[in-house]
Amino acid sequence: MSYRKGERARQAQQTRRRITEAAVELHRTVGPARTTVKEIAQRAGVGRMTVYNHFGSDDELLDACSSHYMAQHPPPDPAPLAAIEDVDDRLDEALRALYTWFHETQDMTGNALRDAPLVPALASVMTQGFWPLVDATVEVLLAGRGLRGTRRGHVRGALLVALDFATWRTLTQAGMDDAGAASTAARFVAAADAG
Repeated sequence: MSYRKGERARQAQQTRRRITEAAVELHRTVGPARTTVKEIAQRAGVGRMTVYNHFGSDDELLDACSSHYMAQHPPPDPAPLAAIEDVDDRLDEALRALYTWFHETQDMTGNALRDAPLVPALASVMTQGFWPLVDATVEVLLAGRGLRGTRRGHVRGALLVALDFATWRTLTQAGMDDAGAASTAARFVAAADAG
């Protein structure tokens, strides 16, 4: 009896994983806003009701997709940057790591940013995961610069532009590689800091 229960649990776990992976692939290729439960079910090789039985809400499915994808493609952690004393070296390292991650995740990141205003559950995932990562990176990069008032605001704004996916995409679509794009973005921040 316990063997059958264990086998059923294993099969349910495999089905849930297939559904999650199917949703991740569709979110990566067409985007969350354009993905339907019917398409997820077809790609996973299950019926639509099976998807609903495993994921009771869009929030639950998006959370599973996000967790699965991020486990395979973890974003750069800003915390170790604090150990880099030179603020310019810290910025260079942050931009190189982030731009490499943008390059690796460009389809998914682009679709997620595009679709977040259209899909409330996705907006929630971004608010809980992506935007706090950007904010934490900005704070680490501001630390040690001795900035106050308006100048701090200008550098903070420049950092937000430099760390933006759209900035990376614009620079690389203009023909720069990730390293060149990171260097250009660092010079932009340096100009704001000098001003």
